[in-house]
Amino acid sequence: MSKRTYLIAGNWKLNAGAQDGLDLAQGIADVAKGASNVDVVISPPLTVIAAIAATIEDAESDVEIAGQNLYPKSSGAFTGEISAAMLKSAGASWVLVGHSERRQLFGETNTQVREKIEAAVAGELRPIACIGESLEEREANKTLEVVFEQVDAFADLLKENPGNIVIAYEPVWAIGTGKVASPEQAQEVHAAIRGRLAEKVSAEVAEKTRILYGGSVKGENATELLGCADIDGALVGGASLKPEGFGQIIAAAQKL
Repeated sequence: MSKRTYLIAGNWKLNAGAQDGLDLAQGIADVAKGASNVDVVISPPLTVIAAIAATIEDAESDVEIAGQNLYPKSSGAFTGEISAAMLKSAGASWVLVGHSERRQLFGETNTQVREKIEAAVAGELRPIACIGESLEEREANKTLEVVFEQVDAFADLLKENPGNIVIAYEPVWAIGTGKVASPEQAQEVHAAIRGRLAEKVSAEVAEKTRILYGGSVKGENATELLGCADIDGALVGGASLKPEGFGQIIAAAQKL
């Protein structure tokens, strides 16, 4: 069983950006009550972060907020972008970095992901750094090669404050597809990532770093996945858009 506190994070993606987002946040605040041993984070669209922060405060909830992305500069002529300071002032304390959709659809590189992690840490946001392989890469037996290359790009940044940066392993072939890595498959990669951190950084960093699993996590499979020794939580997509389903995942973590 993990010695690290479980983290259940919900990535809303391009959904729930108006009143529906406030209602969803209220519902999640309600189902998260009593989950004192689990950290809960939601990542709504930028348009509702400030309003959701107020909603969560009014609900006296411990749910925290993450931005879905950030730009690595603090200010300047970067139309359409958002800085770490802006996210923090809106009420976020976390930020997703390097999500597979950012890598695939918007061409984010390992170098850019590292720059964003650095900017997040400098701006006092806690990054959730996403990594993962495609179906083609898995079928070519390149899973660890790809994942290690992604981790190595920012591994040294974990030295400064062990445990501050969270890693989310998301096999791209399991995101939004209904396919899920088996607990054995997920545990194998999580254990390999932790071993890589021990090798490249230190045993302390490897032990303190939380590694989440992402990829079609639901209430029905949460207990089995979260029960793996090196899985410290979940980055949840579709199931985070309904309080009941997200609450089941939180409850599974709480029981474990």
